[in-house]
Amino acid sequence: MSDIALPANPSRKEFERHLDTQASPLDVETDLRLRDALAVVMRAVGYIKIFPLRFATKFFLMWLSLLTPLILPWPIKIVIDNVILGQPVAPDDFPGYFGPFVTFLDGMSAMEMMAWVIALGAGMVVLIGGFGTDGGANDQTDALLAEGHDTATRTENDANHAFSKFAGLVGFAEFRLQLRLSQALNHLVRAQLFERIQSLPPSLLNDQRIGDSLYRVMYDTAAIQNVFFQTIMSPVLAIATVFVILAVMSFNYGEAPELIWLAALILPLQFVAMLPFPRLLRRRSQASRAAGSITTGNVEEGMSNVLAVQSLGGNKQERRRFSAHSAESFKRFRAEVLVRILYGVANGAARGLLGLVAFYFISSRVIEGVLTPGDYGVLFYYYAWLSGALTAIPYVWIRIQQDVPGIRRVFFLMDLPSEAARVGNALPPVRRGIEFAGVGFTYPDGRRALHNVNLTIRAGEITALVGPTGAGKTSLAYLVPGFHDPTVGAVRVDGVDLRDFSLASVRAQVSFVFQEPQLFSDSILDNIRYGNRDADQAAVERVARLAGAHDFVQALPQGYRTRLGTVISKLSVGQIQRIAIARGLLKPASVLILDEPTSALDPETEAYLVGALQEAARDKLVIVIAHRLSTIAGANKIVFIEDGEVREEGTHETLMAKQDGHYRRFAMLQSAAQE
Repeated sequence: MSDIALPANPSRKEFERHLDTQASPLDVETDLRLRDALAVVMRAVGYIKIFPLRFATKFFLMWLSLLTPLILPWPIKIVIDNVILGQPVAPDDFPGYFGPFVTFLDGMSAMEMMAWVIALGAGMVVLIGGFGTDGGANDQTDALLAEGHDTATRTENDANHAFSKFAGLVGFAEFRLQLRLSQALNHLVRAQLFERIQSLPPSLLNDQRIGDSLYRVMYDTAAIQNVFFQTIMSPVLAIATVFVILAVMSFNYGEAPELIWLAALILPLQFVAMLPFPRLLRRRSQASRAAGSITTGNVEEGMSNVLAVQSLGGNKQERRRFSAHSAESFKRFRAEVLVRILYGVANGAARGLLGLVAFYFISSRVIEGVLTPGDYGVLFYYYAWLSGALTAIPYVWIRIQQDVPGIRRVFFLMDLPSEAARVGNALPPVRRGIEFAGVGFTYPDGRRALHNVNLTIRAGEITALVGPTGAGKTSLAYLVPGFHDPTVGAVRVDGVDLRDFSLASVRAQVSFVFQEPQLFSDSILDNIRYGNRDADQAAVERVARLAGAHDFVQALPQGYRTRLGTVISKLSVGQIQRIAIARGLLKPASVLILDEPTSALDPETEAYLVGALQEAARDKLVIVIAHRLSTIAGANKIVFIEDGEVREEGTHETLMAKQDGHYRRFAMLQSAAQE
């Protein structure tokens, strides 16, 4: 991946050009159109079918919250008209469902009526949390953590978000239900994305920054729960609330119809206020997430290469680079926040202007005697609730816009072709050998690695791949476990094209020891038996002895139970390599491939390993990529590769006998260098 150096005091254009080189090549589509956003939303909503019962229960409880506006304002009317003003009780002035309670109060004194209203309120406090909220778009019970001012620090709340229109016992039950549902949804999406990243072809993984993948798994996935809940629940609940309140207002206050039409005007005004913002918010959110993932990648690279940074005196350079990326991440988030603020201003202006008009109409009807002072409180309660419900409908779409880019980044990786998608017959243990027939391989960027390779590697033998750096040895070996597929030609196992077998079964038959050992922060025992979980302690110690690892492992305080996460920095490169070799030897596979297995081994350990390979070759096909003659010389066949082509093959003695042979020249140069 190209990387433009960042000047000490970069201009805006220089910094943006630098960021472009840091962005993931798997994330090139930055401007989401409306139809793209709708497609992402519909796909996110599809996760409902995975949690049908919990989602249905949450949906039912949200519908149940519609009962609250039917009850909550009427005690206010009783307190004002009947308790404070002393007007006689008139059950006909109340909705039929509230009439029995009013009839029950008829004939009581003001203090008695007040006591029963307080008792009703106390029961509602216990059950649903009280007399409700002010009817705003965000009225709900939340429990949120403190959060910072960038995309990443909000995601912990997003991943664990839950709300309830109730409080009290019902609200607690609903909150707990949604909390578990939110966590289950986020866990599922994280696990799916992590699994997909693990199964991406090496050609794509090489182009994907680890920090960017980490950002998508930990931060982008949390966006799905907002779309999951907001898309279905909030609009449906808001629309249902609107119809309920309009029905109650029409039935009880039909003599003031202008209030009803005035409340209905909120929705079109809110949509007009919303129109400029969705696309702008999507773009700002996408930019914020891209900058955040670059910052995460910068942290990952800096920590991975900390020794190189310190040894080369690059501390100031790395600090400057991180500071620039981090500052840009916050800056782009501030741009996203600014769009949300502007929308809030437009939204509030539209809602506030109509609120003033509503205040005028309600007050004038009370003055005219059309409405009572108690009606004044009821209507303002209903108007506030209705205003909040109508505002919530366009707000949901705005709220989703800042999450759509994150979900799109998740789905983008999920949709990349997976290695595990290749199915076929199960590959049995290799009996005869592997044949490369006219094989050529070209990387996606156009670099040719192999050309017209015709080669047979037999089971029961050690085959050494030899040649200068960049000759194509590792590329050829990568074709065997299916890390790459040949661009032309075919790789056949016992006469059958390798692509006819399922990838899982191919990988099961190949044990690959990489040039750069990769160990896990687990015990040495579990690292060695990673490819053979059923292996006992004796089997682990046997391969560790063959790889020359047993003695130094036993010398550790906890022996094979030592966790590498705590001591791996104290192990030498050779010791790490020996553990990796032991792991490769223990896996029950019929093909063993070792890429430069002796590069960090001392001569004595190398001799042990060569003997172990000769023993392993009795029932395995063994391929060794090496430069050291002491490792190569004992192979049954040596294949010399140069410029992606097989130049020579034969035993060490046969190839050394060729006066002008490629292998002879290579071996003599190495011998001279060692002297």
